[in-house]
Formats: sequence, structure tokens, C-alpha cells
Amino acid sequence: MDLNQWFDKGMTWQAYVDGMKVNREGLQKIYDSYHLPEEDLSFYEGLAEEKLRAVVLTADWCGDAMLCLPILKRIAEAARIQMRYLIRDENLELMDQYLTNGKSRSIPIFVFFDSQGNERAVWGPRSPEVQWLVDEMKAKMPAEGEPDFAEKQKDLYRDFKKRLLEEPSLWETVNRSVRVRLQEKLGS
Repeated sequence: MDLNQWFDKGMTWQAYVDGMKVNREGLQKIYDSYHLPEEDLSFYEGLAEEKLRAVVLTADWCGDAMLCLPILKRIAEAARIQMRYLIRDENLELMDQYLTNGKSRSIPIFVFFDSQGNERAVWGPRSPEVQWLVDEMKAKMPAEGEPDFAEKQKDLYRDFKKRLLEEPSLWETVNRSVRVRLQEKLGS
């Protein structure tokens, strides 16, 4: 399948949100609270002439998706990018073309393409600053075989999600990272 066919298979934003069972409230909180900085609006509005589309590989349980999808939705609104959402585990044929570090099915992944289905840019699963936060948190974890590993891992996921919801500075790192990628790939 080409990217236009994957797009046609995907869900709209509303269908995706309506089907959410895990992180819907958090995703909605970020979407309702986040607005693009004025200096970025003109850049994104200028992308409208590109007539981009995007396929988003995601899953409701993913904290990174809870953070990134609403930010990218705001970007898409400004740039008039049509987006469709595909559940990662139901679309492994596509997911396996966009592995993180060539091996991980990390999400979300945003694949931007033109009307002919030509890939123009890929972004995801997280901004460098959020990756640094994850690495810092994981460095404090006990070894995987330790008796308290499972409990500490649950604490890590809970604390990570809390920070994503409560630190708007992390939200802005997503916007900046996406803008840099689109500028690199689209030459704007």
C-alpha cells in the first residue's frame, strides 16, 4: 500500500478520540490547553500551500501519543494538514517501515506526504528533550531482574505521564522539534 492508501484506511481525529479508553482525558487536556506560539503560526500557515497529508501511527495506551497527538493536531490545523490515525498493532506492515533506531516500534510516528503519496518528512516518537527525560528517569531504575523492578517501572510510567500532563514546557519541545524537522525536510 502507498501512503495515500494508508491515509484512506485511517481514522479521523474525532473517530480516534471517540474510541480512546486510556488517555483520552489527558490528550484532551493538552489539546484544550496548548496553543501554538505566535511566531510559529506564520511558519505553519505557510505550509498550507504544500497540501500535506499525514498518517499517524499511535495507540491509546501510549503516554508519548497522549502528549504529541494534541500538539501535532494544533500544528495540522494551522498548516491545513489532513491527518489520519492508525493503531500501531493493527498496522504492523506500515509500522515496520518506520522503526525507531531500526528496531523499536516506538510511537507515535507522523509520516507527512504530498498528494501524490510521496513521503516528505517523518517525525516521532518524541522530542529530544522528552527523550532525555525518559533516559534520565530510566537511569534511576533498578536492574530488570531486581525484586522491585516491576513496582519501580509502574512508578516510572505514572511519574512520566504526570510530568507530560503538568509541564507545558515539555509540550513546547514537541512543537519546536516538529518545526525543525519540517523546515529541514521541506526547506521552508
